[in-house]
Amino acid sequence: MDAVDHISFESTDTAGKTITCKAAVARGPGQPLVIEDVQVAPPQKMEVRLKILFTSICHTDLTAWKGENEAQRVYPRILGHEAAGIVESVGEGVEDMKEGDHVIPIFHGECGDCICCRSQKTNACQKFGVNPLKSVMANDGKPRFSTEDGSSPIFHFLNTSTFTQYTVLDSACVVKIDSNAPLHKMSLLSCGVSTGVGAAWNVADVQPGSTVAIFGLGAVGLAVAEGARVRGVSKIIGVDINPDKFAKGKAVGITEFINPRDLQVSVHEKIGAITEGGVDYSFECVGKLEVLREAFLSTHLGWGLTVLLGIHPSPRLLPLHPMELFNGRQIIGSIFGGFKGKTQLPKLAQQCICGTLNLDEFITHQLPFDKINEALQLLVDGKSLRCLLHL
Repeated sequence: MDAVDHISFESTDTAGKTITCKAAVARGPGQPLVIEDVQVAPPQKMEVRLKILFTSICHTDLTAWKGENEAQRVYPRILGHEAAGIVESVGEGVEDMKEGDHVIPIFHGECGDCICCRSQKTNACQKFGVNPLKSVMANDGKPRFSTEDGSSPIFHFLNTSTFTQYTVLDSACVVKIDSNAPLHKMSLLSCGVSTGVGAAWNVADVQPGSTVAIFGLGAVGLAVAEGARVRGVSKIIGVDINPDKFAKGKAVGITEFINPRDLQVSVHEKIGAITEGGVDYSFECVGKLEVLREAFLSTHLGWGLTVLLGIHPSPRLLPLHPMELFNGRQIIGSIFGGFKGKTQLPKLAQQCICGTLNLDEFITHQLPFDKINEALQLLVDGKSLRCLLHL
């Protein structure tokens, strides 16, 4: 893998021109992605066109591919939001990036100008925050992708669309990183690792010597564990129904494992029994209300904090009674780990370079881009954390 750490960009004089390239196009819910030639238009004002070198598949991509939320179904569409690449060209007004810069796309942008971006209390962005219903560019309400003959539009996904050799993003959704950072690992910072590590560091602010329970040991849950490990917590309890996840969990610092199917009591009762009343922090990374309630009840009365990370497609409301909050337990949601992408991710990339964070455990498989449907199936079958696709 050392060869991918030293990447240079050779200009092919494509700036300002439409590029024809390969992309994996979703043409219907649950249908195999189709590798086909597409046209990618030049970037307009405050937009950036990227050459994608590595991309990986997240459960959010899986959910969109399946079309589980009918309101979010838009086809044809180019999915994908975890990636790393190089700037091919920039549109008018883009001053913080240039051709050849190493970058990662982010689904949760940072314009830098809105009231949320100016506040230190949130990482929300009123202009370019995550929006699963958005399928076109902000400038003109049109996509930059089209079919090979240019006759039909192909829509965008989560501000990013990375299942393609070239893509166009708003500059607010592109982060320049140190060229010494290994790009094949940096794709993980586009979503999963940043979401989990940031939940531990920024949202919960876990303290040394504290106790943590993580419900769901996918890439996000294991990233929470990695963040908690770095902070020096005393106990990290991993909860999952797949015992195959436990080996990976040990590698990122999880100290104890609970499989709910092996218990005669509820998970929160078990956690309370082994932690003197409950953990200081719990993280729900599954997206099921029943799990969220167990995570909430697994924290200690008086100060326990539950961080909600799982995506909940159900229209049902929180499984809590308001009076339960009077016991001192708290619950909070987290998006992108509380990171302000453009201003804070470059530092996170530096921490990966210097070895503060270990990303190696998260990449379980690697495949060429044309095997993307195999990569999807690996995730469906629970066999991969992240399958890195080489473009």
